[in-house]
Amino acid sequence: MILKLYFFSDTPVLSVKSSGSHYSLSGGNLRISRLNKDHDAGTYQCLASNSFGTIVSREASLTFAYLENFKTHKRGSVSVREGQGVVLLCGPPPHSGDLMFSWIFNEYPSFVKQDHRRFVSQETGNLYIAKVELSDVGNYTCVVTNTVTKTRVQGPPTPLVLRSDGVMGEYEPKIEVQFPELVHGAKGSTVKLECFALGNPVPSISWRRVDGVPFARKVDTRKVSGVLDLPYFQQEDAGTYECVAENSRGLNTVKGKLSFYAQPHLIEKPQDVQKSIDDSLVWECKATGKPKPSYRWMKNGENLEPTERVQVANGALSISRLTLADVGMYQCVAGNKHGEVYSNAELRVIAVAPDFGSTPVRSQTLVKEGGDVLIECKPKMSPWGIISWKKTAEPLRESNRVSILENGNLRIWNATKVDAGVYTCLATNQFGVASSFGSVTVKEPTVIVTQPSTMDVTVGESVILPCQVTYDPSLELKFTWFFNEQLIHFANHGGYFEKVGGQHSAGDIMIRNVQLKHAGKYTCAVQTKVDSISIAADLVVRGPPGPPNGIHVSEVSETTVSLSWRPGSDNHSPITAYTIQARTPFSLGWQAVTTVPESVGGRQLTATVTELNPWVEYEFRVLGSNAVGTGEPSKPSKQARTKETSPRVTPANVSGGGGSRSELVITWEPVPEELQNGPGFGYVVAFRPHGATGWMQAAVPSPEASRYVFKNESIQPFSPFHVKVGVYNNVGEGPFGPVSTIYSAEDEPGRAPTRVRAKSLSASQVEVSWKALPWNVSKRRLLGYELRYWPRSEKEESASVQRTVGNQTSSVLRGLRGSTYYYITVRAYNTAGTGPPGGTVNVTTKKPPPSQPPAKVMWNTSNSKIIVNWEQVKALENESEVTGYKVLYKRNRHSPANVMETNTTSVELSLPTDEEYIIQIKPFGEGGEGSSSRQITIPRIAGQWHSAQHHR
Repeated sequence: MILKLYFFSDTPVLSVKSSGSHYSLSGGNLRISRLNKDHDAGTYQCLASNSFGTIVSREASLTFAYLENFKTHKRGSVSVREGQGVVLLCGPPPHSGDLMFSWIFNEYPSFVKQDHRRFVSQETGNLYIAKVELSDVGNYTCVVTNTVTKTRVQGPPTPLVLRSDGVMGEYEPKIEVQFPELVHGAKGSTVKLECFALGNPVPSISWRRVDGVPFARKVDTRKVSGVLDLPYFQQEDAGTYECVAENSRGLNTVKGKLSFYAQPHLIEKPQDVQKSIDDSLVWECKATGKPKPSYRWMKNGENLEPTERVQVANGALSISRLTLADVGMYQCVAGNKHGEVYSNAELRVIAVAPDFGSTPVRSQTLVKEGGDVLIECKPKMSPWGIISWKKTAEPLRESNRVSILENGNLRIWNATKVDAGVYTCLATNQFGVASSFGSVTVKEPTVIVTQPSTMDVTVGESVILPCQVTYDPSLELKFTWFFNEQLIHFANHGGYFEKVGGQHSAGDIMIRNVQLKHAGKYTCAVQTKVDSISIAADLVVRGPPGPPNGIHVSEVSETTVSLSWRPGSDNHSPITAYTIQARTPFSLGWQAVTTVPESVGGRQLTATVTELNPWVEYEFRVLGSNAVGTGEPSKPSKQARTKETSPRVTPANVSGGGGSRSELVITWEPVPEELQNGPGFGYVVAFRPHGATGWMQAAVPSPEASRYVFKNESIQPFSPFHVKVGVYNNVGEGPFGPVSTIYSAEDEPGRAPTRVRAKSLSASQVEVSWKALPWNVSKRRLLGYELRYWPRSEKEESASVQRTVGNQTSSVLRGLRGSTYYYITVRAYNTAGTGPPGGTVNVTTKKPPPSQPPAKVMWNTSNSKIIVNWEQVKALENESEVTGYKVLYKRNRHSPANVMETNTTSVELSLPTDEEYIIQIKPFGEGGEGSSSRQITIPRIAGQWHSAQHHR
C-alpha cells in the first residue's frame, strides 16, 4: 500500500524530517511504501521552500484501520421469562476505525430485523429485545464490519432460552440505550441520538426538544423511533433533547445536551504585499468557528514571536520600520480544538535609488493663459526621499502661483507667458539621485464670442444655432453639440440636424423641419488640447396644441350630451378653439358634431353636443387649435349611449308586387339601427284595396325585416292596393311613411305560343321562332318567353332554360353540341310563373367545324401587296365540309381586325409594305368557324417568300 500526501507550491524544495528507505518524494507528494502501523502512524506536515521563503502545510494525520477476531469461542446461554426484556452483549474485538453491527438469528443469512420490539445499537453493538416472545428462542451471533477496511468478523453464538417458571407480568419502561448527557455535533455533520427501552407492553419511543422548539423540516419524524437523525447539523439545532419511553404501565425519560462546534473557516486572508524599506505593514487575518479560534503567525515555517516591531493582536500582524530582514513567507494559522486553517502571504521589502525609467516627467505640457497646470513627478525609489524642481538651470522659486506639493508634484495657477520653459524634477534618497525634465507651453485661451440666448421657432421651420469662437491658431478645434445633455449623433437623427459652420472658428448647426420634440437645451462644447468651454441656448418650439385629456361625458339625453375636458399643452401658442368629434359603430371614422355654443373658444372647457341619434353608443374626442394649427386629438371618451325615444324615421322605397296567386307582397328598405331610437323596434304595415276607406294593419316585430306578404283567397289578380309602412319601438309608435300603390299577384299566362319553328344555324347555334301572344290579356300580363331545350339522350327535367324579355318572337340558342338531336319548347311567363308550352319541336345541329388549322402558311410582299398562301384544310368524317376561309389582319395587337373571306387557299391583300401586320386564317363551313392558324407577324420587308408553319 502506498499513501500520497498532496501539497502544491511554485517550484518548491521539499524535505522529509523522518528518514527511511520506505519514504520517497514525487513532486510535492510523500509516498510511504511497506506501511507499518507501529512506525508510520502519526501526524505529518509538508515544508515547501524556495528563494522567497518557506511555508508549512496543515497537519495530516495517518491512522490505521483494523479489526481483530473475537477471542471467546463460546458463550453461555441467556435464560429469560416470556414477556421479559433482554440485552444480548456483542463485545466487539480490538479495532480501529468506525464499526457497523448486525445480528444473525440461528443461521446466516437470517438477520435480526429491527422494529419497535428489537433494536441493535450502533454505539455498543448490543441487541435489545424489549419483550421476549416464544419466537425469539434461538442462537444469536453478533456480526461486526469495519467500514474502512470492509472486513467482517462474527462472534460466538449466544443461545436465548425461556425459563419454565412462568410468564413475566407487565412493568413500566426501563431505558437501556441512552445518549450521553453532552453530545458534540460538528457543523454540517449528521448527528444520531440512540434511545431504546425494555418493558411490557412494548414501550413506544418519542422525541422532543426541551425548549419546545419543533423539529426542523429536515428531520423525518416518520422514521424517528430508536434513533433520532439530525442531518446537516447547524447552530440552531443545538439544545437539550429528551427521549420518552411509554407504555400502559408508565413512562420514563432521559435527557441530554447537544452542543454545536465548527472548525475554523477563514473569512479574511492576508494578501501578497510589496513595501518600501522603513514603511509599516498591517496584515488582517479573521476566521469564524466555535469555539472562537485563536491565532498565531509563522514566518518561513517557524512560529513568529512578538518583538518591539512585531505585534499580533486579534489575528492582525503589524510590523513597523520594515527592514530587508523582514522579507519572507508568512502564514496566519487560525485554530480551535477541532482543527486549524492556514493562509499564506509573501512580504517583499524594496530599497532602491530614485529612477524615472518608467515614470518620466511629461515631455510637453500645454496650458492656456490664465489656466492651471499640474506637472507630476513620480520617480520609483525606496525609501521615499526629497523632491526639488528647477526651471531652466536655476532652482525654482515658489510663489503664490507656483508651488511644490507634498507629493512632489508641481502646481502652477493662473499661468502667464512668463511660466513657459523647461522644468526639471530632482529626486534624492540615501541610495542615489535622479532627474527628469519637460517643457511647459502657454497658449492663447479659447473664447466663445456667441452670446447665450433663447430662440423661438414654429413647427416645420428651420433654425440655425450659432457657436463661434476665437482661439490659438496653433491648436486644433473640436466642436461637440448636446441636446438636453445627450450627445447629438448627426447621422442618427433622421436628417433634422446638420453642421453648417463653414469656417474653422464656427461650429453652427441647423435644425431642419423643427418638431415639438426638438424643444429643449442645446449646448455647444468647444475643445482644444489645452482647454474646453461650452455655451448653452434654449430652443422654444411653437406648435399646435397637445391632445386634451380627462374627457368626461355627462347629462345624457335622447339627442344631447354635455362634455368637459382639461386642456393639453399649448406648446407656446395660446389655444384659440376646440373642435369636438364623435363616432359610433355605424359611422365611417370620426365626424364633426354640432355643439352649443356653435364655436368653442380656447378658454372654454365644456360644451353641449346636439343633434345626436337616440339609443346610439357614442365616443367623443376633442382637438385643440391655435395660431400654428390643429393638434392631436384626445383619447376617446368612455362610450355613452343616448336615451331611447319613439322612432321618427320610416322605411324608404316601399314597393312590392308579384308573388303567388291571392298574395299581396309588400317590400321596403329596413330602417338602419342608428335610426331606430330604442330597443324593441318593428314595423306596422297598413294596406287597403283601391277605393276602400278602412286600413288593415299587421305588425312585423323584426327590425331587419324588409318584406310582408298578405294572403287571402278573395284577392283578385293584379288588383291595386294603397300601402303605407310605419314604425314603433318599446317607447311608442312612430309615424307612417307616404302611401304607395302596389298590385297584388297576377295569374300565370293561360295560352301557349303557336307556330314554333327551329332552324340549325351551325354546329353550336339554333334559331327558334314563334307567333307572339297578345301582350296584355285581362289580368295576365306577359314579361317574355321561356325556351327550354335538351338533347334526345337526356330527360326534360335536365333541360337548359333561356328567357327573352318583351314581346320578342325569336331567339338564338348558343353553346350547343354539334351533330346532336335537340327537343325545344316555348312558354310565356310573368311574375306569377310560366304558361303552358307550345308544341315540342326538334332539330339536329350541324356537324362541327374543321378542327385542323390551316397549315404551311406562306407569305410574300410585292408592290404594296401582301400575298398569303396556305394548304387546303380537309374536314374529318364527323366534321362539316370547308366552304371557305376568313383572313383576319390588323396593324398591331391593339387595333381592330379586318376580315376578308375567300373560297380559295390564297389571298392578295392590297396593303402598304412599309408597315407591320398581324394575320390569322380560319376555315369555315356550315358548322361554323374552325380552328385558327397561329398569329403571323409580317415585318416591314419585301421580296422573298416566308413560311409560317402552324404548330399545335
